[in-house]
Amino acid sequence: MISAEFIAMLRCPETRTPLALADAALLNRINSEIRAGRLRNRGDQVIAEPLDGGLVRQDNAMLYPIVRDIPVLLADEGIPLDQLRVEG
Repeated sequence: MISAEFIAMLRCPETRTPLALADAALLNRINSEIRAGRLRNRGDQVIAEPLDGGLVRQDNAMLYPIVRDIPVLLADEGIPLDQLRVEG
């Protein structure tokens, strides 16, 4: 598990704004889209494996995956959140 102190030090590689741990509801939506084969990262690669967690940029526009308790803070690995399907 990633400590809150460590997360507080992390920044978006693109905007240098703070990141926050994604909540369970957002992570469930993302993993549902991944299982359906509908989610791509910023590098336009289809994301094949469900995420263990994620770090959301302050403006809620991008999520960086956490894989095996390691944040992947590469710009092309970011997941644009505007591609999530609207529920309802």
